[in-house]
This record gives sequence, structure tokens and C-alpha cells, in this order.
Amino acid sequence: MKNTQNKSKLLLDIINEKCPKCAQGFVFTRTSSLIKLPVMHYKCENCAYIFEREPGYFLGAMYISYGLSVLQGIVAFLLINAAIPTLPIYLKSLITIGVILLCGRKNYKMSRVIYIHIFPW
Repeated sequence: MKNTQNKSKLLLDIINEKCPKCAQGFVFTRTSSLIKLPVMHYKCENCAYIFEREPGYFLGAMYISYGLSVLQGIVAFLLINAAIPTLPIYLKSLITIGVILLCGRKNYKMSRVIYIHIFPW
């Protein structure tokens, strides 16, 4: 039972973009702008855990972002195909690409947070 609680807490910490050490501070600054790229804090506001380890550290997070995008694209396409099977394939593809683009900002943030949680210091 305790293992399940730890996994659900870890999942909530990742979704809420919390620090992997204290689970209190946020990894990214809170902004309402949809145009600007998300800005990552240098260290945790609560426990001073350093997020940015070295140049190129988050290169591996690109693989996680790619995996999230592929998963979202497949799910979107399958849902569209099941809901509206008569829709032309080019429209299904355009809608799928739109879903991937809409999720891109969140994927960027989530992939970095997941990567930090996978490889803590």
C-alpha cells in the first residue's frame, strides 16, 4: 500500500512540476504568457536544490518529449478515427498535428521535470 502512495505522490509531483528533493518548490516560474518559452528556476526556492546541473544536461529530456509527442499523436489520431471514421485522412492528420503543437509547451516542461525526477542528484 505504501509503495502505491509513493508512486501516486511522485506522479502528482511531476504533474505539478515540483522539486524532486522537497516536493514544495516549483521547477518553472509561473507565467500566464503562452508566447514565451517557459523559464526554469536555477534552484529550488524552498530547499536550494540546483535544477540546472551543467550545460547540455537536459539533452536527454528531448527523448522524453519526443515520446510524449508520439504518444499524444497516436492517441489523438485513434480517438479522431474512432469518433469520425468518415473524415478524410488529411483532416485527421491536421487535427493530430494541431494536438501535438498545442501540447508542445507542456511537453517541454514535463520532459524536463520527468528527467530531473529520473536522475536526481
